[in-house]
Amino acid sequence: MALKPEPTAPFHSVQYALRVLESVSKHGDGVTDAQISRETGLPTGHLASLLLTLRREGYVEQVSDGAYVIGASLLLLGSGATRRRALEDRLRLTLSELRDSVGAAVYLSRYVDGEVSVTQVADGPLTPAVNEWVDFRSSAHASAVGKCLLAQLDHDGRRDHISRHRTARLTSRTITDEKILFSQLDAQSVTVPVLDLQEYAVGTVCAAVPLTAGSAAGCLALSLPIEDAHRLRSAAETLSRRAAPVLLSLAL
Repeated sequence: MALKPEPTAPFHSVQYALRVLESVSKHGDGVTDAQISRETGLPTGHLASLLLTLRREGYVEQVSDGAYVIGASLLLLGSGATRRRALEDRLRLTLSELRDSVGAAVYLSRYVDGEVSVTQVADGPLTPAVNEWVDFRSSAHASAVGKCLLAQLDHDGRRDHISRHRTARLTSRTITDEKILFSQLDAQSVTVPVLDLQEYAVGTVCAAVPLTAGSAAGCLALSLPIEDAHRLRSAAETLSRRAAPVLLSLAL
């Protein structure tokens, strides 16, 4: 299915992060933030925030003289099976940290071969995952994950999906009218999390932010029990701010 062309804010952050990593990689003995700024063209203020994120995720390290060198996370990323395992471990750790940061179950999803696929879930005793009482593949119209993925498709891609998956009413809040659904998807800003307020399941609210890596639409989502609905927007904002490290793990 074709993707809508506009990139997301986290995607831009990853583009900048990759530039920074390229700069650091060229200087085996370390490179200062001023030199990185000159080589990448990034302003110092924006660069400082990126370097803090990259240090926290272990992609760069700061040595005694203040210069930056490649960190342990990148050194682990060799090639072949070793690289894949290192990336998977890094992604699991990042999602677990994100789960603890937002205080909610976290989901990583892709739209692959015309279907919604939840590829990773980070949950726990205090942050239980939503009960998948209806297959996520056939409930994209009702879930935050599904709507976030559909919003990244063009009109024909959405029509194709809906033609294969009926927009069934799952709760009293589920949108079943195709025109209303598509109108909401068209109006959805890439900078604003997609919400599901008991549309998929009574007693659960969810939020999702887009992650576009490569040719497939993707998203990062969270779910909360209805009693914690007052935390949904702040948790979704945190999710959006922390999306860049997840996307970076996918891009490397």
